[in-house]
Amino acid sequence: MKIYKVLFIAYYFPPKGLSGVQRPLKFAKYFPEFNWYPTVLTSGAGAYYAYDHEMLDEIDTSKVKVVRVEGKEINARIKRAGKVKMPAEWFRKTLSFISSIFFVPDNKKPWAKAAFGKAIELLSEEHYDLIFVTAPPFSSVSMAVDLKKRFNIPLVIDYQDLWFGYQFAYYPTPMHKEYIYRKEYAALKTADKITVTNRKIKETLIEVYKFIKHEDILIVPHGYDPSDIVKASARKKASDKMMLTYSGLFYEFITPKFFLKAFKVLALERPDIAANIELHFIGFLRDENKRLIKNLGIQNYVIEHGYLSHSAALEKVMMSDVLWMMVGYGRNAHTISSSKLYEYFGTEKPIMGFLPDGALKSALQEYEAAYVCEPEDIKSIKKLIIDAYTQFREKALPKPNSDVVEKYNRVIITEQLTKELQFVARERI
Repeated sequence: MKIYKVLFIAYYFPPKGLSGVQRPLKFAKYFPEFNWYPTVLTSGAGAYYAYDHEMLDEIDTSKVKVVRVEGKEINARIKRAGKVKMPAEWFRKTLSFISSIFFVPDNKKPWAKAAFGKAIELLSEEHYDLIFVTAPPFSSVSMAVDLKKRFNIPLVIDYQDLWFGYQFAYYPTPMHKEYIYRKEYAALKTADKITVTNRKIKETLIEVYKFIKHEDILIVPHGYDPSDIVKASARKKASDKMMLTYSGLFYEFITPKFFLKAFKVLALERPDIAANIELHFIGFLRDENKRLIKNLGIQNYVIEHGYLSHSAALEKVMMSDVLWMMVGYGRNAHTISSSKLYEYFGTEKPIMGFLPDGALKSALQEYEAAYVCEPEDIKSIKKLIIDAYTQFREKALPKPNSDVVEKYNRVIITEQLTKELQFVARERI
């Protein structure tokens, strides 16, 4: 059986934490099962919001190499700070806007420049069958395009989000916007294959770039790792109250505001129900979120766990009765494919989704064990909480479609991806 070697470019990778590392980590973990041995080219030490060193234990170092490069991006320049506090949302937005003026396509461009030199060294010393780059950050894609041109190696670009039209991007001037468009155009023209996390991203790329054909893009969704689910299943909750849990961050138009206001109305109208519900938050709650909870007077219902390792967070999620998530109205929100939802699927728990029309809402409706409404509809959110509580008390919470759950198994997803990579690599011969 032939062993394939892939240069896997992923800026976000453990020991960095948060959800952005899950996709590259799980691909790297399961690639060797299908005879693809990756060399992960990733970032070195740097200041970051969260670290999770135990995730590195998932990697078989006899088959997976991890090469770290320290660039001159802001994270690396202030690396002595180590773990830094999540800033207030207004301050994060301000920094993001300022950064977008000077760093195009993004502020990881200095890292991509340093990583380019290391990649040349790796590709010169050893044979690789393919380059696989996952983004954001999209400065990594531009770097991978240059590597393909230099070494004539097949290139696969993995889109976790849109590039041109990215929902959280700022374009300070028309020139910035035009530059991003041209960079993406050139990258897509150069790529041998494109993978995306959902159909909405695929449809958008085909609409914007008319030269792209349907068969040029493969949908490779986010998912869950079944081994993580098994490990997290042992603990049981201590309370007989309904445990309603959110796991992850809030930023931009992903906000707890409407959920919390809905619960406040519920607490006023049906204190008997509210008294039997615990609101669990796993991850960073910004100060403004905490102030809202206090101002609404619902702090006695809220249990904040703070940032936890991925395994510990998943234990809390598995203990929960109902999970929830939201994405608000924003530019191209229909293309967002939050990895949180797909890991939720692996738990087989009922899920509340406060979502606009798009990829996430379609996936959640397909899952079936779902309570779905518009993201800012306080009245409907309140009703869904009551519906879930009623079914919880009657021991009649909905069950998911098992076939849908299985298709988001990361082992299966990785196998499907490697089959496509193998086809791309063989076309080169």
